[in-house]
Amino acid sequence: MALLESAPHAEDFLAPDFRLRDVIWDRDVSRDEVAGPHGMLVMFMCNHCPYVQRILDGIVAVGRDYQQSGVGIVAINPNDPAVVPEDSPERMRQLAHEKRFTFPYLFDPSQDTARAYGAVCTPEFMLFDRDLRLVWHGQFDDARPGNDRPVTGRDLRAALDALCLNRPIPEPPARSVGCSIKWRPA
Repeated sequence: MALLESAPHAEDFLAPDFRLRDVIWDRDVSRDEVAGPHGMLVMFMCNHCPYVQRILDGIVAVGRDYQQSGVGIVAINPNDPAVVPEDSPERMRQLAHEKRFTFPYLFDPSQDTARAYGAVCTPEFMLFDRDLRLVWHGQFDDARPGNDRPVTGRDLRAALDALCLNRPIPEPPARSVGCSIKWRPA
């Protein structure tokens, strides 16, 4: 497991378009279908990463709690299942059903979407406003494998609340940290 920290983005970074397969409902989903009237939350995650596993119930709770908020929510798995079989679409579907995801769980087989978004780790959280401009890129909270801090989603929830209430978005206290994306061999 290679631990990485998310990379900073330009201030005027716009959410790139995508069309990826949702493993839950077995249909293609685009960026514009996900985006809500207030904006969009893009979460890069996977099944196997212990950093994702540690906060997964919290991620599911955020999806449920903000489902009607006007912010579209999507999770994207960029990992190569040839490298990590646990991250295959079949295993993604199993996890999504077991945990009762309320948001699409998309598979990025070419890894083009992850590259376009500049994602480097799982989990990684990017919040975009109604114009699809990146307004927040940070950690879920400070719970990590091996620490006893509670999983609250405090940092992401503060940003989501500010976006929904049209208030200034707080600076994230820290970047996302997690496992490196498992890239296909070049």
